[in-house]
Amino acid sequence: MARTTWEYVTTPLLIHRETAILNTWGADGWELVHVANGPEGGMVAFLKRAVEPGAEA
Repeated sequence: MARTTWEYVTTPLLIHRETAILNTWGADGWELVHVANGPEGGMVAFLKRAVEPGAEA
C-alpha cells in the first residue's frame, strides 16, 4: 500500500478576511491543520495537502 506524502504551508490570516483566505487555499486543495498566534501578533494558519505521486521534489 502506498503511503501519502504531504506538503505544508503557513500563511497569515488577516483579521476579518480569514474565511476568504482559507477558501482560496482550500480551492487549491489545501486543508487547514492548525491556527496559532503569530510571533508578531495576529494569526497564522498551517495547511497541508497530499503530494501527487511522482510530483515529489
